[in-house]
Amino acid sequence: MPKPTHVPADRRVRRVLLLVESSRSSGRSLLRGIADYARIHGPWAFYWEPGGLEKAWPRLRALDVSGIILRDVENLDEVLACGIPAVVVGHNRVEIEGLANVVTDSHGIARLAAEHLLARGFRHFAFCGLEGLPWSTLRGDAFRRCIQSAGFVLDEYPVLGSRVRRGWSAERRSMAEWLRRLPKPLGVMACNDDRGEQVVEACKIAGLEVPDEVAIVGADNDDLVCDLCDPPMSSVAIHFERAGFEAAQVLDQLMRGRTLSAAKIVVQASHVVTRRSTDILAVADPRLATALRFIRDHANEAISVPDVARAAGLSRRVLEKRFQVHLRRSALSEIRRIRVSQLCRLLAETSQPISQIAQTLGYTGAEHLARYFRREKDMSPLAYRQKYGRK
Repeated sequence: MPKPTHVPADRRVRRVLLLVESSRSSGRSLLRGIADYARIHGPWAFYWEPGGLEKAWPRLRALDVSGIILRDVENLDEVLACGIPAVVVGHNRVEIEGLANVVTDSHGIARLAAEHLLARGFRHFAFCGLEGLPWSTLRGDAFRRCIQSAGFVLDEYPVLGSRVRRGWSAERRSMAEWLRRLPKPLGVMACNDDRGEQVVEACKIAGLEVPDEVAIVGADNDDLVCDLCDPPMSSVAIHFERAGFEAAQVLDQLMRGRTLSAAKIVVQASHVVTRRSTDILAVADPRLATALRFIRDHANEAISVPDVARAAGLSRRVLEKRFQVHLRRSALSEIRRIRVSQLCRLLAETSQPISQIAQTLGYTGAEHLARYFRREKDMSPLAYRQKYGRK
């Protein structure tokens, strides 16, 4: 009679419960990243309950799971009391002390949104968040600091608990009134894409044109939500798929019995995906607007400041003065900002070799591109791709 085969502890099938919703791209991307990790480092068997803890709770113990990745739901403490290794994806709380947490980089998200609106020449700004959600508060605080450091004032939508309880149908008119009262043209950051969609709707109720009077940028870059907006909404791209991979990596260590004191997986933001809701240059100077448009239209070419001056019909000295007065930066810094933005997008969204990207964007070679990128971002293109790119 053959002896039973010994299966090493590290190769046993891990039974992992996933309590992560899939109704939005952020949740689906997290799940995709988790699946990618398991495919490489498994074998894992998944129990996925898209209905959340409420549906999974009655049979949680019967499932005999090895680990859990879940949202910070109301019954979280009861789950943790079971002693099962867990990674918590933040939503209702900032962080759970002593546990492995997945949190978004609020400052990075807000900084990208602020830079996006500032680069379009806006001088009036607003933030629209959601009450009682710490990630929304953190994004609003960070956006305010970015706008204030640029020398401007931020208006914030006064969310009240009673409005939230009454629902969006009762709230949209008050939001429309708030938007109508603010100075124009106005650049608005919404705390996420769902909230941004509501801002777009409130603009319609208020009779405000998007983006001519109100430009809107959301966060999460949920393609479906952004494209359903009219006009389609710009949004900060946040790398939930990579975070899912890293969350699974941390859970794997916990399931192997290793102690990780307060591990934190930070969901990074890389760039703004520009759609029609911010496709505008909010500058009153027509020559400066021409210069900015020329820089954007020729972002794939190695243009110079004299090229921009000729396109705008201005001397270089006058061009630089107008840049400083209206945008508080030089023409050269704008060229570099746009070029680097293109680079960041291609590094984060594609797997093109860096040599091919260099050719696409008019650099003399990969080495030239790397020197340029390092000077602007203080890291190599490869390091940027490893940090922000697709897993």
